Amino acid sequence: MQGFERLPARVFDFTSGSRRDLYFAILHVFNDANERLETALLLDQVHDRLPGTGFAEPTEEAEVEAALRHLESIGLLESAQSYTAAYATAAEFERKNVQYTLTARGEAEFAGVRLVLERLKERGALQTAVLDAVADRLDGLHVLMGADDPAQDSRVFTTLQELEGHLDSLRDNTKRFNNELQRLLRSGGADLDTFHEVKQATVGYLDAFVDNLEERARGIADALARVEGHGLEELLSRALAGANLPPSATDRIREDWLAARRTKWSGLRLWFAPTEDGQEGVRRLHEVARRAIGSLLEALERITESRRRASSTAEDLRAAARWCAGAGSPEEAHRLWSALTGLSPARHATLGHTDDELIAPGTAWAVADPVPVSANLRSSGRSGRVARTARVRDVGETARRRRERARVQRAEVERALGRLATDGPVRLSAFGDMEHDLFEHLLALLGQALSESVRGDGTRRALTSDGRMEIVLVPPPDRGEARLRTPRGVFSGPDYVVSISVPGGAGPHSERGFE
Repeated sequence: MQGFERLPARVFDFTSGSRRDLYFAILHVFNDANERLETALLLDQVHDRLPGTGFAEPTEEAEVEAALRHLESIGLLESAQSYTAAYATAAEFERKNVQYTLTARGEAEFAGVRLVLERLKERGALQTAVLDAVADRLDGLHVLMGADDPAQDSRVFTTLQELEGHLDSLRDNTKRFNNELQRLLRSGGADLDTFHEVKQATVGYLDAFVDNLEERARGIADALARVEGHGLEELLSRALAGANLPPSATDRIREDWLAARRTKWSGLRLWFAPTEDGQEGVRRLHEVARRAIGSLLEALERITESRRRASSTAEDLRAAARWCAGAGSPEEAHRLWSALTGLSPARHATLGHTDDELIAPGTAWAVADPVPVSANLRSSGRSGRVARTARVRDVGETARRRRERARVQRAEVERALGRLATDGPVRLSAFGDMEHDLFEHLLALLGQALSESVRGDGTRRALTSDGRMEIVLVPPPDRGEARLRTPRGVFSGPDYVVSISVPGGAGPHSERGFE
């Protein structure tokens, strides 16, 4: 277990204060110099190169020198005497013979700030191409591990690095896109037209990403299992050999390198390796996308309904207020209010006191004892009665029966699809007599295949929604007709050449139920 890493004291201290832009520009100069393999710069070189970084403020050499000394004091630069340059005077030597070099900490802090600036500009995305690239790199590792050739260790290393890069890209882009998506779901939008267009486009974007997502995830999981079949430690050992670490690398450095690779691989498993609860990262991503599509569609429906409404509730109340204000008399205003609201007078005139003998005949209502009035009387016209609370029905048994029924139905569907699998291309007429339920599954597969476009080889291919069954249709070589008989009737159509397979299965079922 790795220990907790503490931040150095005064990290990113150069980003505060009134001269932070100058500090950042100076570090930019040293970073550009490092890219040109210049490891040290003099004061005048730093001063002359500042405008090239985009820093346009006029700055004297004395101010640049003070900034260099400040960056040196916080450990971002280090200085040394330069004895190679020529100086005209002793004063010039005293002032300009110091050369500055960017330290490892300075390089790291500059890279951190650059990363922050880039992240602020970036937008998240859901990229199916990255999923395809992950699967491709895993297949490449499987091939390289199958060939026990030490000369290929460098390719194992580069392929593993590319795989980790694609995984980082997928994770970071997905995280940023999910944050932006949640902000979009919470936003009401000032401009309804723009808001409507953005949400509608987002729904299409999510729907295109979710399409065939489970099939891609299953392919990556299978490729991951194939690579792990060669042994993860063997893979990491070959990658370490191909990394060509310098001879100065100690055993601790090599162990840290291997630990970092194991952590990356664990992240890959968390995303794609199937778990017992089925909550791998890609499945959670699928659920988030589906819920977001539903929420966005509900928001679009609310916007559409609000546009269909001729007037708002507030406008209706304002119109009613104008009509009541223009009434000729209070009685007319009361009649108008009753017509607008449908509220009738209280209906408790016929209620009597619980003990009528206590009320003398002719007693005025103002001095008589009050009569209790039920709260339900105005809404229902009946006095309320307090009844016993109904018993809460136990739905546990019902839920258990429903789960059992769903399990049986899933098993029947899987058994039916397995019975439809063929040993290879067969004529549609070969299915002959069939059970009607089995015929319905076959008809659904045919419908999916016929809805696909014709490929270059003249075939039509389709996968079921879960990717577990594939059907290939080839146009009939003749004008033969296929007749399939079921207990409910006879189906006739072109006698296609059909091939139905279960990817990754053990072959067709022994009891197909057709001739």
